[in-house]
Amino acid sequence: MCPVCTVTVVAGLGLSRLLGIDDLLTSIWIGGFVLSFSFITINWIDKKWPKLSINKYTLPIIILMYLLVLVPLKWNGSIGIPGNILWNMDKIMLGTAVGSAAFLAGVWADKFQRKKYKKIFFPFQKVVFPVMALIIASAGFYFLIK
Repeated sequence: MCPVCTVTVVAGLGLSRLLGIDDLLTSIWIGGFVLSFSFITINWIDKKWPKLSINKYTLPIIILMYLLVLVPLKWNGSIGIPGNILWNMDKIMLGTAVGSAAFLAGVWADKFQRKKYKKIFFPFQKVVFPVMALIIASAGFYFLIK
C-alpha cells in the first residue's frame, strides 16, 4: 500500500465524518479497498517476478496491507473512539472486516458464476459483483444503524 493511498483512506474517513457518514459505512468500503489492493499487488508481483512462488507470500502481503491502513488510523485516533462501537466492536474494525468479507464474497460469486455457466453475462462483471456486494453490505448496515 503506497503512503498516498493510506493518506487518502485517512482523509476519506475524515471527510466522511464531516459529511456525517457513519464510520461503519465508510470502513466497509475501506475493507473492500484494502483487499482489492492486496489482490492487485499480489497479481503484480506474480507478473513481475514469475519465478517467485507468490502463493507462500499471499497471506503476509494481505496482512501487511491491512496493517499499513489500520495502524495509521489507530495512531491518528480514528480507531478506539469511546462510543464508536457496534456489537462491542470498534465500528472501523467491524466495517473493515464486513467490507473485506463482502468484497471477497463478490469475487467468489463472480468466479462461481463464470465456472458454472462458462460465460460472462455482462461487461465489467468482474468489477460489478464485488462492488454490488459492498453496496448491499453498506445498505444493510445503513438500515441497521438508523
